[in-house]
Amino acid sequence: MERGDRQPLVRKGSSSYRTFPDSTARRLDKEYLRSLHNKRLYLAVFAAVLGNFSFGFALVYPSPVIPALEEHPSPALRLDQHTAPWFGSVFTLGAAAGGLSTMLLNDCLGRKLSIMFSAVPSVLGYALLAGAQGLWMLLLGRVLTGYAGGVTSASIPVYISEISHPGVRGMLGACPQIMAVLGSLVLYALGKYPPVSQWLILDWRWLAVAGEVPVFAMVLLLCFMPNSPRFLLSQGKEEEALGSLCWLRGEDTDYAREYEQIKDSVRKQSRRVSCAELKDPFLYKPILIAGGMRFLQQLSGVTCILVYLQPIFKRTSVILKPEYDAALVGLVRLSAVAIAAVSMDKAGRKILLFVSAGVMLASNLTMGLYIHLVPASHNSTNVANTTLVSSAHLPAEPTNYITLIPLVATMFFIMGYAMGWGPITWLLMSEILPLKARGVASGLCVVVSWLTAFTLTQFFLPVVNAFGLEVPFLFFAVISAGNILFTGCCVPETKGRSLEQIEAFFRTGRRSFLR
Repeated sequence: MERGDRQPLVRKGSSSYRTFPDSTARRLDKEYLRSLHNKRLYLAVFAAVLGNFSFGFALVYPSPVIPALEEHPSPALRLDQHTAPWFGSVFTLGAAAGGLSTMLLNDCLGRKLSIMFSAVPSVLGYALLAGAQGLWMLLLGRVLTGYAGGVTSASIPVYISEISHPGVRGMLGACPQIMAVLGSLVLYALGKYPPVSQWLILDWRWLAVAGEVPVFAMVLLLCFMPNSPRFLLSQGKEEEALGSLCWLRGEDTDYAREYEQIKDSVRKQSRRVSCAELKDPFLYKPILIAGGMRFLQQLSGVTCILVYLQPIFKRTSVILKPEYDAALVGLVRLSAVAIAAVSMDKAGRKILLFVSAGVMLASNLTMGLYIHLVPASHNSTNVANTTLVSSAHLPAEPTNYITLIPLVATMFFIMGYAMGWGPITWLLMSEILPLKARGVASGLCVVVSWLTAFTLTQFFLPVVNAFGLEVPFLFFAVISAGNILFTGCCVPETKGRSLEQIEAFFRTGRRSFLR
């Protein structure tokens, strides 16, 4: 039946049409709400995003550890201005390798087992960091934890999108970012930035041991969670797929109808992707959109700003202590991601992306102009390379309240990023990629993301030394303006649509994907 032949049925949170009597429609509404509020779905999502908690913990692990290792009494473990940046950035190389391997793992092991597999390199990496006796153990530990982060970055969003109810997929899709931020904040709390209490402060070795706790919890919980119904159907396991969907939606819901829709979609994409099929707009358009968003997300400078957050604040002479500034920024980031999670399924993805890019543009422009225009007494640019590597050896400078501008600008940047281009890029990647290429393409997007992050992080310090700190921020502002154009031209709105509807949108081409 065509859409024009139906009479609209107005019901909150639903886009259904009146094709049944009123009593049947009311029953479907109740089933919709029951499936929406099934607690088992949220338990499965929580089990998966513990991997993102570990990822956020590992990502910022160098922040309190680098200053401690720069003063370590053993020469074998002591970091200097050459080895400290590698200790921080080599994580992104491991993450890129993890994303590359996930191109195979997602389709061979499945989404859930890929997430569980990430526990192996994660545990080994933390063990090497905890028991390190030389620099090679420190770097290998960072690579392995980065590899685990790359696997979870590519697998968890796909798993969540495939098990989620369309009515809450936006909110649940923001959970990985929320847990990653929580992991970072817990790392700061357990380290020394800032000290919550004396007995909570952990040595850098014990910080690595603490990082293993969420990994073991993740594996234990995932043992009792179902596989993605879409993956099970792609493997021909129809009974298991039906049982999985029943567990996720509830026995007293009309999960059978959703199962038939998913089954029909999987049947159309039963064959693996061939090179010739990559010319089909149904495949290459969503892959280009997802990859372009991951590329632009990293070019906006978020990884550089987070890695060098405390030294940047020290260099701009912010009146507060850098470690407390970092904690404030982390709390702002957490609040903004929570706002995005609540509003994503109501306001839509595109409006949040527009607002996010606009806030990042204004923040980076403010930061760049401030550094360029403020007198040298407040913002010295003739500082050695070590200035942005370790804040421990930076000289204290006189400050006044105008130096709160960098703090406020950075807080707004992180807020803008966290409410749009942070969580939504991961969510859209898992929503718009077609099922037959989802495993491979999601891994490819993660590779693009982390190779961009590594390159940008490595070039950040030389650019600052050669041209000044304002140049990177002005570059980030230009990229943020490009993000606005990219959102308007290329990104489709997926709010309230099932994954099958999104695939049909790209397949039929009824409207240009550029609108």
